[in-house]
Amino acid sequence: MTPKGDGPFPTARDDAELAERVELYPQTQSPAYRLAFKDIDFLLREDLRPVRLQLELLKPEVLLKEQGIRSTVAVFGSARITDRQCAEQQLADAEAAARANPGDARLARDVGIARRMLANTRYYEEARRLAQIVSSTCADRDQCDFVVLTGGGPGIMEAANRGADDVGAKSVGLNIVLPMEQAPNPYVTPELSLRFHYFALRKMHFLNRAKALVIFPGGYGTLDEMFEAATLVQTGKIERIPFLLFGKEYWERVINFDTMVSEGMITAADKDIFQFVETAEEAWHHIAAFWGITNHTQNSAVE
Repeated sequence: MTPKGDGPFPTARDDAELAERVELYPQTQSPAYRLAFKDIDFLLREDLRPVRLQLELLKPEVLLKEQGIRSTVAVFGSARITDRQCAEQQLADAEAAARANPGDARLARDVGIARRMLANTRYYEEARRLAQIVSSTCADRDQCDFVVLTGGGPGIMEAANRGADDVGAKSVGLNIVLPMEQAPNPYVTPELSLRFHYFALRKMHFLNRAKALVIFPGGYGTLDEMFEAATLVQTGKIERIPFLLFGKEYWERVINFDTMVSEGMITAADKDIFQFVETAEEAWHHIAAFWGITNHTQNSAVE
């Protein structure tokens, strides 16, 4: 066989193809005879966890480099915040159910939640708008900075990937295997739609290239990602970058930072890790000012 690799040896792909042409003997049919890197049962063994961790570190890194992704703006937020049309339908359904069952406290509560979710659609619109602005810095280049990166799912993640798609830009989605809310949204660039098993490696890739972190209202997952990043900034494990919380009223109701200060759990200076913003333009102003970007126009609009 003539080697096809750059050196004198056949490539792994060459040998994998050659191995498929093995003659049938009891020995060759044993799992022990399989090439290790082609043996899925072997790779899924508990002892192989370190190898799987390394693969989840390496695969996204290789693919992002191949796609020319030099830096990102990571956008986090609830998978449950929808666009206005969907939220209006959810409210109409909740109100209809409540009318059909007067006196049902649970259904009355559902109406209240649906009304809040309709109000929260403004965050979907702002995430989409911000992604349009950010992505316009690098919509047509082979080597891209400020590429929108999300968890790849619905809600705020969809909105941000959608905004990038609006202006013809690449965007990244880092999905993870979960029982719900983690099918990739249709706006992620297919070549940059990645899937993880390990939360730890996924969160590492959220931060590896980040030039800004933008946190929209969300639940446990959003809080987990937010506080892990905040801890890394607080402890000096990563350099300070724009760390923006969308919706001051929401965040100050959910997290009482002042209580944490008065109880001595954080210092007053630790509050400065975050900046509150309300609009996409305000968020971009912080990012652009931090990185010295002065020549970028903001002429996109959410349709």
